[in-house]
Amino acid sequence: MESTVKTTRALGLMSGTSMDGIDAALVDIMEHGNNRLEVQQIVAETYPYDRRLQEDLHNLCSGGRLTVEQLCDLDDRVAEAFADTAVAVMEKEATRPELIGSHGQTVFHRPPEHTETGGTRLGYSVQLGRGAVIAKRTGVVVVNDFRKADIEVGGQGAPLVPMVDWLLITDPRLTRACQNIGGIGNVTYLPQNGKHDQVLGFDTGPGNVLIDMAARLLFNTPHDDGGRLARGGRIHTPLVEKWLEQEFFKKRPPKSTGRELYTEEYLQDRVKDCRSVQLTDMDIMATLTELTVQSIAHSYRAFLPRRPDEVLVSGGGSHNRQLMDRLQEVLSPAKVTTTESVGISVDFKEGVSFAVLGYTRIKERPGNLPSVTGASRRVLLGEISYP
Repeated sequence: MESTVKTTRALGLMSGTSMDGIDAALVDIMEHGNNRLEVQQIVAETYPYDRRLQEDLHNLCSGGRLTVEQLCDLDDRVAEAFADTAVAVMEKEATRPELIGSHGQTVFHRPPEHTETGGTRLGYSVQLGRGAVIAKRTGVVVVNDFRKADIEVGGQGAPLVPMVDWLLITDPRLTRACQNIGGIGNVTYLPQNGKHDQVLGFDTGPGNVLIDMAARLLFNTPHDDGGRLARGGRIHTPLVEKWLEQEFFKKRPPKSTGRELYTEEYLQDRVKDCRSVQLTDMDIMATLTELTVQSIAHSYRAFLPRRPDEVLVSGGGSHNRQLMDRLQEVLSPAKVTTTESVGISVDFKEGVSFAVLGYTRIKERPGNLPSVTGASRRVLLGEISYP
């Protein structure tokens, strides 16, 4: 008797630390038993924020002060932008998903901290763009605010994508590392044929955040397209080694970071370091890019149980040839490739992931991995908003 494969259509919405727009991924999720899933991507597209909204978000995350009313207004505008994106996808594809998994826009993330009195202060994470607005506009059930439940049981609230990596990318023969290079870099370690409690995942440090800020500051361009600026410069290895002495890189997982650490002020300090040794603007780009490379390599050497056989890169950094070529050099003999090799778009992996995490919440299955976030137990992730 043939088993029936149940297919659920879901829409994932995500905006990362670059804050340039909303990634939308429409997928069909197929369940094959043992809770193992297969995902078929139907369409994926980025919908840019309007310039004023992007500027206001950057200002807030760079230390700008808002009244409570202004913050509520910004939350409304982000929610409407996410709703606009969902409606646009639904109309363009003439489809109605069964659920929407919406991450929202992170504007603050603070991991748990040990207090001076020996206690622990819970972490805190704020994502703008509440699900109720999206549900009302689309008429579709929305799951959002994914990080709170993990934080409430002592977790970092991040990273959450490793759960999806485990469901979709675990291989029976190969030990894999899934390395996302968005604004922040993060890795998922998937031992061959591993169980969920063997998965590791943590932030490795800066991804594109410093590279992008430096491209804007030094070259008045939003990105180092293809890594061409970095390719034209010299890497100053002693500076990279000095920067890797920062406390975050030494800290053992679970750990997470964000724009709270890698600010404009942080970049200005790194640029001053570079100027003090007479580096050119292209040298600065090369050296900041190498920081991302070496922070990843250091994380693997220091914190992974064994060297991966294969490294699957996703995120904007996968388009940076300097990054990719240097990763292959420093991580050899591991094969460095992208998630495209397993059928997952490099640019929309996180959008796909929050569609899947929305699905796990609707199915009332835990969505966090305590081995990754440091939570005391597995919990359901996300709040559900009905139309």
